[in-house]
Amino acid sequence: MVDGSAGQREWRVTGMDCGTCAAKVRGAVERLPGVADVDVALMAERLRLRLDESQSSPERIEKAVRGVGFGIAPKGVRPEKPKGGFVLPEGAVPGAGEIPESEEQDEAQPEDAPALSWYQTSKGRLVLGTGALLAMAWASRLVLPVEIAHWAFVLATLVGVVPVAQRAFAMTRAGMPFTIEMLMTIAAGGALVIGEPEEAALVVFLFAVGELLEGVSAGKARDSIRALSKLVPKTARLEVGGKTREVSAETLQAGQVVQIRPGDRVPCDGEVIDGTSGVDESPVTGESVPSLKESGADVFAGSINAEALLRVRVTKAAEDNTIARIVRLVEEAESARAPTERFIDRFSRVYMPAVVGAALLVAVVPPLAFGLTWGEWVYRALALLLIGCPCALVISVPASITSALATGARNGLLMKGGAVIEAVARTTHVAFDKTGTLTHGKPRVTDMSVLTGSEDDLLALAAGVESGASHPLGQAICAEADRRSVDAAAATGGRALPGKGAEAVIGGVTICVGSPRLADERGALTGDIRNRVASLEAEGKTVVIVLRENVPQGLIALRDEPRADAADAVAQLHTLGISSVMLTGDNPRTAQAIAEGLGIEHRSELMPEDKVTAIRDLTTDARVMMIGDGINDAPALAAAHVGVAMGSGTDVALETADAAILRNRVTDVAGKVRLSRATMANIRQNIAIALGLKAVFLVTTVLGITGLWIAILADTGATVLVTMNALRLLFFRPSGASEAPGEASRDIQKTRPEHASATT
Repeated sequence: MVDGSAGQREWRVTGMDCGTCAAKVRGAVERLPGVADVDVALMAERLRLRLDESQSSPERIEKAVRGVGFGIAPKGVRPEKPKGGFVLPEGAVPGAGEIPESEEQDEAQPEDAPALSWYQTSKGRLVLGTGALLAMAWASRLVLPVEIAHWAFVLATLVGVVPVAQRAFAMTRAGMPFTIEMLMTIAAGGALVIGEPEEAALVVFLFAVGELLEGVSAGKARDSIRALSKLVPKTARLEVGGKTREVSAETLQAGQVVQIRPGDRVPCDGEVIDGTSGVDESPVTGESVPSLKESGADVFAGSINAEALLRVRVTKAAEDNTIARIVRLVEEAESARAPTERFIDRFSRVYMPAVVGAALLVAVVPPLAFGLTWGEWVYRALALLLIGCPCALVISVPASITSALATGARNGLLMKGGAVIEAVARTTHVAFDKTGTLTHGKPRVTDMSVLTGSEDDLLALAAGVESGASHPLGQAICAEADRRSVDAAAATGGRALPGKGAEAVIGGVTICVGSPRLADERGALTGDIRNRVASLEAEGKTVVIVLRENVPQGLIALRDEPRADAADAVAQLHTLGISSVMLTGDNPRTAQAIAEGLGIEHRSELMPEDKVTAIRDLTTDARVMMIGDGINDAPALAAAHVGVAMGSGTDVALETADAAILRNRVTDVAGKVRLSRATMANIRQNIAIALGLKAVFLVTTVLGITGLWIAILADTGATVLVTMNALRLLFFRPSGASEAPGEASRDIQKTRPEHASATT
């Protein structure tokens, strides 16, 4: 399927279970002429590349991938059954690479179909087959002469190793000779040559078991990501001509109106136009406390209506709703590989040839130099080949990163790839924007000081000037007038005074609503007014002065209240050893009052370019994370080592910065750091497991203490241990809360069984 970019194509590749599988797919296609920018995502099962079709056709790409044992289908087409390495490659024997239609239908399931049981897969069948043959061979040794039982083990070995060898040679033809399949083929064949068929058969069986376990582990990790997309219901109740009918949620378009009953999952991103209800947003943001939704409020696809019927106007098509964009972000994040992962990849390319060379030396040097037994040292060399396979090492980083991304997405903490996770883990300083980040971003009128007339008169003048204003202070003044049922004075010729206020003509005279600085410029800031302004600003309030023909009429004080969890967030960061600073354009007194209440350092009166300068000053000797609203703080977000946007699913929050916090909870900043540090600790554990086990068994293998079957068991065991350790991150709680995200939603569903079908 061709996307909007000329020459870019995307496929879904099935059968990839570990990092080496992704490397095989990449190696199979990147050598083809006309291929560039190859991106293989293991967990998303995605192959994306740029293709010059005058040099290579899409069919040639697909043939190359199938040739190394994987299934491939264009994006949007039903997934193809993976070859899995256990059927003959195309062209080896006429018709051997073809998949019987009935069998393909068994395994090429739609994405939302129930997963196949392990014994229904080709890898599962190989385990059962080789296991049965091995058991029969052992049984034959009890009742048949040794010479005949010997051939039973040879048969068991050949049946298991032939498909592995086919895949090994296919990858060799593709320019990838150093693969686990080639090592297995050499080890099993060598064991047969030196008269160890029983051990060869056991090694082949254990290898098949290891392949199966890798597949099961990879499937579990993928399921955690795919579960996100399943949060959106399949159907929606659409209003058409005064009636409702059930339609596919994927067909909803902006502007349509849907009904959402109590207990139903919200099928779209939209705006409430009728009804009042608590909505559980934990499936989307991880916030377990239901959020009150009434007319004008936004709702997100995948959240659950808890109390009463809501009518919602669709604002985004299915492919652009919050859940779809979160899933897309998590999948795309795989392409932003962590520096540690890139290093491991480079290391493994050198490591594999080095292991093969070392095994060759172990096989020939002792017999030639010291006259030792050939059979014994060849056996040790074969075991060395198996234990030296880097599968566990290669998967150690991406497995942890993928689990962390999935956990973060479930908790409303989005990060664009492993590189961001590493950067967050190294953070030493956090810089916060004030408005909309540490505070709610919605100031309200707190005080009115009248110099002439009444409060209602003062408010009517101010609201008249600010009618239709987009500035938060102007909107707050108009909102206060509405709350008090004060009619705004009729105004004409309104205009903004950038950075200072606004003015308009009311009753034939010019009325101005502006900052104390503007009043001072116009000579209206008397000593008494100056003292009142200073007193209010000392309380963290922003003051505007209403002027009538430059004569003060009164003062209006407003305050943007800090978020309830802001002080706790700063304290949590301090506990983590991270310093915090607030960057704001407010005046020094207001900034100081807010900062003192939160226990945070501050820098005030900063223009956007000043914030960039402040960030650059910090980054000279610290690792800085900038938290902002993702819009007016974009330059500062870009200047920091990590830019994090606050916002409940807004386009900017999901697409502008390196990371996003969906719940608008400041404490999630500390949660993001905890998750990143836990991920890096998990990666270090994985690398230690992979290298530690190999170091131990490399020594014991060379010394002759352990043999072939122990070698393959150690290699398989290391891969499984690394994968299972990475999967522990799926259960990590960044906030330390005891309740898992989504538990509240499950409780609601349990209490409303009559709507169960609508919420699945």
